[in-house]
Amino acid sequence: MSQPDEFVLLGKVTSPYGIKGWVKVYSYTDPMDQILDYQDWFLKLNDKWTPIEVDKGRSHGKGMIAHIVGCDDRDAALSYGGAEIAIKRDQLPELDEGDYYWHQLEGLRVKTLDNQDLGKVSYMMSAGTANDVLVVKGDAKAIDSEERLIPYLPESTVKEVSLETGTIRVDWDPEF
Repeated sequence: MSQPDEFVLLGKVTSPYGIKGWVKVYSYTDPMDQILDYQDWFLKLNDKWTPIEVDKGRSHGKGMIAHIVGCDDRDAALSYGGAEIAIKRDQLPELDEGDYYWHQLEGLRVKTLDNQDLGKVSYMMSAGTANDVLVVKGDAKAIDSEERLIPYLPESTVKEVSLETGTIRVDWDPEF
């Protein structure tokens, strides 16, 4: 997922919906309809971020649908299929101290309490109603090249997150 640092990915347009220019949307937000809190989207079209405005949207079945201003027929909606959806980073609400957006954790180095380097956070994933999970991939700086799934449990497993130093300290056995 490469995008300029000023953007944060929120989802993607999957396909047209109906004949009046609506599109189906796959949302990365939690809850998924939170993507509609942002009307000023940027879509990646032809390898270029293009600003668009969403004037309507709603949950539909297990997904979302949205209407893009100026997109009023199925043919126009077809041109948006597969486009990634992003917003400018400064549109995100500020979080309480100690809370982080997933994009802030991705790319951080993960070290155990005794300073063993486990690698970098490749991506985050949800474990449903349980907790989020750090997917950590070993690299040349790490103790090995293993991929580890580490539960994101602040104060329990995750002891410290430092955006300044780019590290996460975990209470984790590398052999697990």
